[in-house]
Amino acid sequence: MKLIKATGEDIPLIQDLARRSWVIAYAEILSEEQMEYMLSEMYSEQEIASHLEKPDYHYYLIADEHNDSYEGFIGYEHNYEDRTTKLHRIYLVPESKGKGFGKGALRFLNEKVSENGNKRIILNVNKNNAARKFYESQGYTVYDEGVFDIGNGFVMDDYLMEFLIHE
Repeated sequence: MKLIKATGEDIPLIQDLARRSWVIAYAEILSEEQMEYMLSEMYSEQEIASHLEKPDYHYYLIADEHNDSYEGFIGYEHNYEDRTTKLHRIYLVPESKGKGFGKGALRFLNEKVSENGNKRIILNVNKNNAARKFYESQGYTVYDEGVFDIGNGFVMDDYLMEFLIHE
């Protein structure tokens, strides 16, 4: 596994990986209308490009060196809150799940967060998303929950999770 820093040229690849992973990850959770709305808003070229312009926001492509393929991506933002990094997105294409890419990406994130001096990682996970169990297996805990209006009559009903970096 190799993590490669994404650039503006990688936006179409990020969009493709997001769509491929979302179709399976959210098929039972979100309506097709909400999924399309969220993909068009959260993964528009303009939205991703605006993230890439921020010095604390990073995207990395998750590559499988053995198959010469991209398996997913991770997007996070240092200093989202005081000494806190927010994991905004981590997605793997369905055929790559269970192969250690997610764990490897979270280890990579822990290293980057430590290098940056942050002490906490936070994320939101849909209450019906099985990914919660994955995060818990990696040491994340639920610290709150919330319902967030994302526009167009849609909401996200999420658990808020955190991981504390211990040096």
